Amino acid sequence: MTQALVGIIGGSGLYQMDALDNAQEQVMDTPFGAPSDVLVSGSIHGVPAVFLARHARGHRLLPFEVPYRANIHAMKQLGVRYIVSVSAVGSLREDFKPLDMVLPDQFIDLTKRRDSTFFGQGAVAHVSMAQPVCPAAAGVLARAVRSVLAADASGHRVTLHEGGTYVCIEGPQFSSLAESHWYRSMGAGVIGMTNMPEAKLAREAQIAYTTLAMVTDFDCWHPREAQVNANMALANLLKNAGRAQQVVAEAIRLLGAEQPASEAHTALHNALVTQPDAMAPEVRARLAALLP
Repeated sequence: MTQALVGIIGGSGLYQMDALDNAQEQVMDTPFGAPSDVLVSGSIHGVPAVFLARHARGHRLLPFEVPYRANIHAMKQLGVRYIVSVSAVGSLREDFKPLDMVLPDQFIDLTKRRDSTFFGQGAVAHVSMAQPVCPAAAGVLARAVRSVLAADASGHRVTLHEGGTYVCIEGPQFSSLAESHWYRSMGAGVIGMTNMPEAKLAREAQIAYTTLAMVTDFDCWHPREAQVNANMALANLLKNAGRAQQVVAEAIRLLGAEQPASEAHTALHNALVTQPDAMAPEVRARLAALLP
């Protein structure tokens, strides 16, 4: 299998990575089933990278149907050390406007029926999620966004917001008005349906995780803006798709050059309760790619 340093997980509207050179499709299997789609490996600015469409090409998977464990495990099998997740989000703040880019640093997980850990069934681990986003990788991503926005001559004003809380709901329905106000009362800045349990699993796999959140709408709380619908969200996302491709490519260039240290890379060192020698052979085999 072709190894990769950086994994890209593309969300709604981002189903391929145009900058991948020498792209090759890899059909993967994992102890947790098959990933969302084939993984496409290659290089970007000479840095080995791999792309996965979260919802599959053609957007065939609902948020709770995404095989999150298989997706992250496949990335781990390929040697990925950094994940850049691209996601469409709604805004819960007046200053986070459609077409803006947000780099969340916190999550609230309100999902209900998703497998959120690789562990269990004979192995116990409790990773820290105090900082679910790797600050070093997020810093690199912020520099990439600023570089792309500075060179953008399209005339569309886009603002970068560093930090903020992403509340992840189960979906696939959008929020009720009462829910939207509730999320705002929590202090959440954006709302989406896919970054959990993705970020939790990346931490268990000891992969540094960061998110490029693309604002498409104001959810339904805003008294003067239209309530979100799927066509609105996708239309605004596609307006930013070119920028997203450029940002991710530049982030990969920087990550390849700098390869910043991350606490995520040693997340299991103080998290494993069941030591490998106390695990049954079949449990060790299931977790072999993950264990330090």
